[in-house]
Amino acid sequence: MAMAATRFLIRTATASRNPVFRLMSARTQATSAAPASGSAADMLFTFASPSEVFYTQAKNVRQIDVPTMSGNMGILAHHVPILGVLKPGVVSVFELDGNTKRFFVSSGSIAVHPDSTVQLLAEEATAIENIDSKAAHDALSEAQRRLGAAKDEKQKAEAQIEIDCAEAAIKAASGVYQ
Repeated sequence: MAMAATRFLIRTATASRNPVFRLMSARTQATSAAPASGSAADMLFTFASPSEVFYTQAKNVRQIDVPTMSGNMGILAHHVPILGVLKPGVVSVFELDGNTKRFFVSSGSIAVHPDSTVQLLAEEATAIENIDSKAAHDALSEAQRRLGAAKDEKQKAEAQIEIDCAEAAIKAASGVYQ
């Protein structure tokens, strides 16, 4: 705990002396000072994969929950700007009318901009109800077989990625969203 406090004090002291850090600090303060009275309609949401566009500049989204490499994250209007990498899992989109739509994504990226626009780009995505549980189990078995037969690190990594994706699809198909 003392180390974290020390690092914070060092960063604060450095930021006040270094003009680049002062500019970054001023930008961060301006961004985080967004009005708390903003509505969920302030968020513009775009969600697409190479084969389908699910949302285009949608204003009817209240919250988006996404599976990232650093954990699950919820995004609301006026979220701090981020850039993240998606891991296989379920994206939940909570709309203003109370509906919740869930999609399985294999991987991709999420970008939240200072103006509350959110862009989610998936390598592959489908509505949860379109997942074929038997096909996901078959894919898992095949990927596990290939992992066992892998001759080099590249083959092992490719098989492991397929295993992670198949396991996440199986969980999603069974109603486990985290």
